[in-house]
Amino acid sequence: MNRTYRTHGTDASRWESPCGRVALYCGNALTLLRGLPDRSVDMVFTDPPYGHNNNNGGDLISNREKALGQGTPGERRPIAGDTGEANGLFLYTLYQFARLLKNARGCCCCCCGGGGPDPQFTRWAQWMDVALKFKQAVVWDKGKMGLGWHYRRSYEMILVAEKRGAGKARWFDETRKVENVIRPGDYGIKKIIPQKHQHPTENPVALAQHFIGLHSQSGETILDSFMGSGTTGVAAVRTGRKFIGIEIDAEHFATARRRIERALEEVKCP
Repeated sequence: MNRTYRTHGTDASRWESPCGRVALYCGNALTLLRGLPDRSVDMVFTDPPYGHNNNNGGDLISNREKALGQGTPGERRPIAGDTGEANGLFLYTLYQFARLLKNARGCCCCCCGGGGPDPQFTRWAQWMDVALKFKQAVVWDKGKMGLGWHYRRSYEMILVAEKRGAGKARWFDETRKVENVIRPGDYGIKKIIPQKHQHPTENPVALAQHFIGLHSQSGETILDSFMGSGTTGVAAVRTGRKFIGIEIDAEHFATARRRIERALEEVKCP
């Protein structure tokens, strides 16, 4: 694969929480990941752009209201990096995750569900098994019908991998009841229908908390290289973890910082 990418600039803004538990970077993940030290991360939980060019004014998400017969299309809110380059971007970050993860650590990446002729989740899982070691595909059943025309979208995938040649990813559940399907309402996870003030693909905090709890312990470091409006960071703070977040969009970066600062206040971390 041709691994040439546009960087959209390399300067980054950085914010650290006074307590030292959170470091946020506003800039391009391709550049910023290279600057992080080897074996400095205990877990990755991230939701990369899928390359669907969503919210560009001509796609189904932007035309949600029209498709549902509820009025005119919504405003454009394109997602940075959500173009044809997204697949190359994902492949690059996998090799960085392999370098950054400590031994016996896990990597969880959100991914879209089915659809052919080249289902993205199968391709991404295969790539994960090259850079890392693919472990499991978890189905997140989001409940009632989502967007789409035929076979309406009602689920997403969370692809789980572990560092190759470094032992199985640690596992901290003792119930033996964790399935590879998350059904509506499980673990308090409920899908979000984003409003205008939210990130267009914002995930519930409980989703990140579920996987963070399975693969890490309090005091360890969680990385999200596509943090959007900071959902993974909020989950990490609320569960006593440290957090490193990267986001290229300055507006979403500012939102993430505000949300994470509020979370730090909630847990009384100065």
